[in-house]
Amino acid sequence: MLSKNKKNSPTESELEILQILWETGPNSVRFVNEKLNDKREVGYTTTLKIMQIMTAKGLVTRDTESRTHIYHPAVKEQETQNSLLDSFIAKTYRGSAMRLVMQALGQEDATAEELAELRQLIDKMENKNK
Repeated sequence: MLSKNKKNSPTESELEILQILWETGPNSVRFVNEKLNDKREVGYTTTLKIMQIMTAKGLVTRDTESRTHIYHPAVKEQETQNSLLDSFIAKTYRGSAMRLVMQALGQEDATAEELAELRQLIDKMENKNK
């Protein structure tokens, strides 16, 4: 699990790299850099430096067996999302997930399908608490 320690929380750039590794599996800096360049121009050395920092932070591990180093995500996607969401809710909504949900629902009209999914989730949570 990601530590609540800010040192281990991924920055926006680190999260972008993690998302590539979660989606594609372990890969080289060159591959990750090419994927980043699909969206915006990022220099190879910049990507390399960020991935080296991520290794030091424990966000990725590096396999040095072959000439091309392969980076593996060292944190799980779901755990990272949960940790970042918990932090966001604490900072932005004073710890109230309900405030977040209410604001999100108030931003646009929910479809009938989305409302049905919410009802199912609420029912599931209520049954779990019984």
